[in-house]
Amino acid sequence: MNPKNAVLQKVRNNKRTYGITPRIPGGFVTPEILIKISEVSKKYNGTIKITSGQRITILGLNAEDIDNIWQELDMEPAILSSYSVKNVEICPASFCKRSRQNSMKLGLKLEKRFYGAPCPNRTKIGVVGCLNGCSSVHAKDIGLLANEEGFIVVAGGSAGYNQRLSDTIARNLSEDEAFCMVESIYEVYNEKADFGQKLGPFIDKIGLDSFKELVFKVYNSKLTKKEKINE
Repeated sequence: MNPKNAVLQKVRNNKRTYGITPRIPGGFVTPEILIKISEVSKKYNGTIKITSGQRITILGLNAEDIDNIWQELDMEPAILSSYSVKNVEICPASFCKRSRQNSMKLGLKLEKRFYGAPCPNRTKIGVVGCLNGCSSVHAKDIGLLANEEGFIVVAGGSAGYNQRLSDTIARNLSEDEAFCMVESIYEVYNEKADFGQKLGPFIDKIGLDSFKELVFKVYNSKLTKKEKINE
């Protein structure tokens, strides 16, 4: 049995080693946390790898050390389940000369909302501050891009075994509207898709127009409720 919150790596000479990935929201990390990760990794002879998902993983760990490592790191695991929102990748918009909206605030808000949220299959979200689309946002299950008019929300992208470019769901949304749209996409996907089905194939199965109709029904309902609360 694998230790909790650890992934079995390639077995070499009948020796099993594991990797762990602490949660680093949006890839933003303090120097103090970096030092702690380094010190713990060195103590347990781990190898540090910076991942494509804006996180840090520690590889080559022994099973009997995993619990102590998590305790000493005092960090949450990045992935709670294979059937959940895996991560929210965020570009450094407020530091970038190309950004058209400060998407960092929205990205961190989405990360907090969807960390570990259950899904029919692993789900990635990307948030960027311009149309350059850093972090391959069009290959994410849900993506948000920004221009001068606001946020564009796309869905259904994948860079895995079955590559798929995302479909545009809505344009020119405010920060609050974009957040609401992501919640609406998530709810439709979580309620309607088959277990194990990725978002892109689910959209293809029911058709983009039908998917957008379901999403906007939830979205408009949310906006109406919000307006009534603010009255």
